[in-house]
Amino acid sequence: MYNEIGQQAILGVLSHAFFIGITFFALRAVMIEKIVKKQHVFQVQLLYILLSIAIGTTVSDFFLAMSSWSRQMPYLFM
Repeated sequence: MYNEIGQQAILGVLSHAFFIGITFFALRAVMIEKIVKKQHVFQVQLLYILLSIAIGTTVSDFFLAMSSWSRQMPYLFM
């Protein structure tokens, strides 16, 4: 039982880190710098990080929920 909980924790951490990284990479293609004032570089970088965390965590939660639900499907036919 504890082994399964540990595996879920590792999977969750790796999933979140992976999707936050992918989201950060994808957001770098958006040219927000052209919209924001020149003196606010730090704020734009912080916005990229926060958006990456928000979007990446949401996508990761979706995939983790789908994985959990698919493991529970066999109980439907018992």
